[in-house]
Amino acid sequence: MDSQKNTEIISRIKYLMREMGVKQVQFAQRIGVDTSNLSKYLNGHMPLSDSFLNRIVVNLGVSKEWLLDGTDLPFGKTPVSFDAGEGRLALMGSGSNTAAVGTPVYDVDATAGTSSGRNDLFSSENIVGWVDLPNVSPNCRIVRVSGDSMAPVIQDGDFVAVRELSNPDQIYWGQIYIVQLDDFRLVKYVRRHTDPNMVVLRSENPNYDDMDVRRNAIHEMLLVQHVLHLNSRL
Repeated sequence: MDSQKNTEIISRIKYLMREMGVKQVQFAQRIGVDTSNLSKYLNGHMPLSDSFLNRIVVNLGVSKEWLLDGTDLPFGKTPVSFDAGEGRLALMGSGSNTAAVGTPVYDVDATAGTSSGRNDLFSSENIVGWVDLPNVSPNCRIVRVSGDSMAPVIQDGDFVAVRELSNPDQIYWGQIYIVQLDDFRLVKYVRRHTDPNMVVLRSENPNYDDMDVRRNAIHEMLLVQHVLHLNSRL
């Protein structure tokens, strides 16, 4: 790896640390490396290894394309398309003995709904099946999206795989989240507001206006890791 690219990758790693609001010690703990080695990487005293970079990608969910080349988004959403009946989709009904394989799918509308606690949202009673697809972690949760406010990135009827962040106060600006408010559950980009006590919820569809929301009015935020387009053509 040439020195210029090495410098650019280090700059992106420092950007991640700023966005996460962590120091080197906490960042090293998050990705599972020795703090002294992380310091050597960031100071250019140790060449960046594939193992080190892969730890960032795997443990933080960072886009490898962004980390290496600056393309894509830091936490780029991976669109996944699959045909009904293809891949491994195990649906179950009440009392089914179907074994759980892959990522759980919940019968939950991720766009709007009455306020509910996290335990109710992801209760076992809401599981309708599992999807076993490459690059979709079993640690994610898959829910349905209704409406066109995020079209064309997320279409009406698509599914999204979401994951919980280890630090609920940490926001990756410009990424897509499921945002739980008092009366609504929304799928939006979360952008910085001029007032640090507020955030901007932005739609992809230009027909929808931005929403200014107080941070203390948000009960929960789940990061959208993947968008799943279901092709149900016969």
